[in-house]
Amino acid sequence: MTEKPDANAVLNDRRLLLLSPRDNVAAARQTIAAGERILIAGQLVTVAQDIPSGHKVAVRPIAAGEKIIKYGAPIGSATRDIAPGQYVHTHNIKSDYLPTYTQRGPV
Repeated sequence: MTEKPDANAVLNDRRLLLLSPRDNVAAARQTIAAGERILIAGQLVTVAQDIPSGHKVAVRPIAAGEKIIKYGAPIGSATRDIAPGQYVHTHNIKSDYLPTYTQRGPV
């Protein structure tokens, strides 16, 4: 009996974990250094900045204002366009759940 290849492994780098087929981001299984090449949707992409282990990577183009989908559910909105292979974090998304606070200095 032959096993069917894992669709995640065929289309994406094994260093990435796609948690749901609906997701537009994957989790990095290990730190991926800037300049490394990763496989995203069957295409090799050069990573522009370090992506820490456990953090998000875009697996398809995400337009500014579009929902970030992880675990099959929206977790935030893109604040700018995000290309496949880009690090997805607080510099380019706004959480749908956590308020933004402004620090006013010592209390």
